[in-house]
Amino acid sequence: MTYQPIPAAPRGNRTLRTVLVVVGIVLAVCCVGGAVGGWFIYGAAKDTLTPVREATTTYLDAVRAGDHQRAYDQLCARERERTTAAEFAQRQTTQPRLVGYDVDGVHVNNTNGLVRGTVTVRLTTDGGGTRTQVFTLLKEDGAWRVCG
Repeated sequence: MTYQPIPAAPRGNRTLRTVLVVVGIVLAVCCVGGAVGGWFIYGAAKDTLTPVREATTTYLDAVRAGDHQRAYDQLCARERERTTAAEFAQRQTTQPRLVGYDVDGVHVNNTNGLVRGTVTVRLTTDGGGTRTQVFTLLKEDGAWRVCG
């Protein structure tokens, strides 16, 4: 009987292991970079949309409170040229009284240097009726104004 030497276990493939480690590191860097980039994009979008939303809610809060002068002051120059504060107040008193609202969407668009925002709002009136209205806002002198 002769002894057969036991063959040594083959040495692991170091190339495969190196490739897998490198791929794992690249994937980890991409995931972290994507998360950080997403966080910055979210912050930039929030900073852009918040003033448009706040201008709309300021206007609607004034309408709801019956403070027609404050609501009128939130209008853009074009709307204030079309109607006087007295005409605006008269028009507001002939409409059903606003008792609540929910902002459903806010968008900002810059076309050829004209920055415009749109805010979709679900309005509730004192009769219990609801309707959806889209407000258009323009940026004038650094402030957002309701313009339709």
